[in-house]
Amino acid sequence: MLESGRTDLEQILSTQSGVTLGTGENGNAFGDRYVIRGHEARSDVFVDGLRDPGMTTRESFATDQIEITKGPSATFAGRGSSGGAVNSITKKADPSYNFGRVDAAIGTDEYHRITIDTNMAVSENLAFRINGLDAYEDAPGREGIVRNREGLLLSTTYLPTDKLSFSADAYYMQAEDVPDLGSYFDRVAREPVSDIPVYAQSEDFLDSEVYALTLFTNYEINDQWRIYNATRVGKTENGYLTTGASGSTRDETDPEAPNADTITLSTHQGNQEVDYVASQFNLFWNTKLLGVNHKVVFGFEYSDESVDNGVYNITYGNEGNCLVNGRNGVSSGYCALDGNGNVVSDASNLMNRSYVEGDSDAVFDIQTTAFYVMDNIELNKQWELFIGLRQDSFDYSNDTNSRSGEQLFAYSDDLTNGHIGLVYQLDEDINFYSTYSTATNINGGESDLGANCGYGGLCGTPDQAQQSDPERIENIEVGTKWQFMDDELLATAAIFQITKSDVMESVGDAYSSLGSLNTGKNRVKGIEFGLTGEITEQLSVQFSAAFMDSEVLESFNDENIGRALSNFADNSYYVQLRYQPTESFVVGGDYTYKSEMYGGQPDTAAGYDDDIGAYSIVVPSYSVVNLFANYYVSEDLTLRLNVGNLLDEEYWTAAYRSGSFMYIGDGRSVRAGLTYEF
Repeated sequence: MLESGRTDLEQILSTQSGVTLGTGENGNAFGDRYVIRGHEARSDVFVDGLRDPGMTTRESFATDQIEITKGPSATFAGRGSSGGAVNSITKKADPSYNFGRVDAAIGTDEYHRITIDTNMAVSENLAFRINGLDAYEDAPGREGIVRNREGLLLSTTYLPTDKLSFSADAYYMQAEDVPDLGSYFDRVAREPVSDIPVYAQSEDFLDSEVYALTLFTNYEINDQWRIYNATRVGKTENGYLTTGASGSTRDETDPEAPNADTITLSTHQGNQEVDYVASQFNLFWNTKLLGVNHKVVFGFEYSDESVDNGVYNITYGNEGNCLVNGRNGVSSGYCALDGNGNVVSDASNLMNRSYVEGDSDAVFDIQTTAFYVMDNIELNKQWELFIGLRQDSFDYSNDTNSRSGEQLFAYSDDLTNGHIGLVYQLDEDINFYSTYSTATNINGGESDLGANCGYGGLCGTPDQAQQSDPERIENIEVGTKWQFMDDELLATAAIFQITKSDVMESVGDAYSSLGSLNTGKNRVKGIEFGLTGEITEQLSVQFSAAFMDSEVLESFNDENIGRALSNFADNSYYVQLRYQPTESFVVGGDYTYKSEMYGGQPDTAAGYDDDIGAYSIVVPSYSVVNLFANYYVSEDLTLRLNVGNLLDEEYWTAAYRSGSFMYIGDGRSVRAGLTYEF
C-alpha cells in the first residue's frame, strides 16, 4: 500500500482482481461501494473483525493490513457476505519497542499528505500509540473535485500479566470532499461522454465524520484455552449535496439556442446518522480428541445498528438558464453549455442552492445475536478438515417514508450458515483444498435505501417483506497453493462457483399470483490465480488474475435469463513489480486491467436494449499503469516518487443503471514524498 501510493480503501480494492466498484441509487454518495465476485459488498466491511456499518469514506492511515475474503463468508461475517468480505486490521500499541515515523508528500493537483505514527513504550507492560493524518488534493484531472481528510487514532496496550492483555483505541476521521458523479452514457454513440467539464456547484459537499471506541481483551487460561473479546461503540455522520449531469437538447422555445445540444444539471442529496454497538466473544480451544488434533473456536456476537436516513430541503437561489423538454413537458433547467457548446460563464454557481436538514425518510434498526463454532481438525500429517456452523437471530425494523407513503417494516428471523472443507498436504510446499460455504441476505439488509428494492432496500409491502425468505448463497471451490524458492514465492489457483437463489425481485402486482418475492437466481463461476513473493533477491511480485462468467438463471422477467450481472468484469488482472538493484534504490510499478462491464442494479441482470440487441449501458474496459521509486538516503530517511496513471488514460470505473452518471478514474498525478523514522 505504501509504495503504490494508494490511501483510500476504495482505491486499494479497485485494483484487486475479482473486485469492481458500484454506484449508489440515484446519486447516493454514502460511502464506498464494492462488488466482490459479482456480489454487492458495501455492507460487508469489517474493522478488526467487527462489522463497520457506517457507510463512510474509509482511509488507510491507521491500517496495518487489509484482508479480502472471497466467497460466501457468513460463518465468520454473519448476514450478507455473498461474494466475500473486507477486514481492515488497525495499528496497535506495542510495549516491546519505541518508534516514530513521519510520511509527508506533495504533488500535482494541490496534493499534500502528512501522516505520523509513533509508538511509546512507557514500560514493559504499557504502551501508547498515536496515528495522525492531514491530507488534501483535487481529484487528478478534475480540478475543483476535492478530497480533504483529517484523522486520528489513539491506541494503548496494557499487559498486567504474561497471560492477560488489554488494548483500547479511539478512532476519529473527518472527510470534507467535493464529490463528482462523473460523466454519462451517450446511448447514440454507445460510449461514455469523454472530456466532460467539471460541473460541480460551489455549494456541493460530501462530508463524513466517524467516531469509534474499541476495547480488546485477550486472556490465555492455559496452553489449551484462550478467551478473546472485542467491543466497539461507534457513530458516523454523513451528508452530501452533489450535482449530476446528463445530455439533453434545448427546447425549440428556448430563447437563447433553440434545439442546441447541451448538458443539463440535476441535484442529488441526503444525510445519514449511524449509531452502533458490537461485541464479539471467542473461546479458543486447542486439544486432542480421539488421537486427533483440534483447533476449536466457540463464539458469541451481539450487535445493535441504528441508521437514520434523511433528506435536505433545497432552495434554488438562481432561476434556470435554459428551457428543456422532459417527462413533464417543457420546463426551466440549468444548462452547463451555451448554444455554441462552450461551458457557460460562472458554471459552478448556476444553481446557487441553499439547504436545511429535512425529515427522515428511513429509520433502520437491527439487533443481532449470533452463536458459532469452528473446528480445524488435523486428521493426519497430510489431511486436514475444517468445518463451521453459525446461527444469527435478528430483530429488524425500518420506518420508511417514500412515494408509497409512511410504512413500518418489522420482522424477525434466524439465519443458519456454515462451511466445510478439506486440505490435502502433498508435501511441505504444496497443498490442495476443496470447500463448500454458504451465506444469506435479508430483505432490506442495506441500511441506506429504505423501501427501494432495486439497490438492496426493502422489497414488497410490510406484510410481503415479513413473509419473504432470505436470499441463499452457496459456493463450491477447489484450489491449490504452491511455495517455491525456499518459501519466498507463493503461487495459488482456485476454481469456484457461487450460486445465489431466492433472489428478491420487485414483482409488483404479480405477488398475489406468485406468492413470493424470491423469484431470482444467478450464478458466478470462475478461476483465479495469484503469485506473491520474491522471484530473486532483487525482484519481487504481487500478481492476481480472475476470469469469471456471470449468468441469471431464473427471474420474474424471463428476458433476464441468460444475461450477465451488472457492474461485473469478466476478466481482471493486477500485477505489481518491485526491483531493488542496490541497497539504496528501488523502482517498480503496477498494472491494473478490468474488462468491459454493464450498468444495472446490483446482483441482478444488467440492463439490456432489445431494439439493438446489446446491453444498454457499457463501461469500457480499461488499463492503468502506475510507477514508483524509493531512494534510501539512510536508515532513517527514505525519499519516494509516485506517478499515477502514467499514460493519463481516461477511464470509467462504474455506471448507474440508467447511465446518467459514470464514475471517472483519476488522471495522471505526480507525487514526491519522504519517510523519516526516529
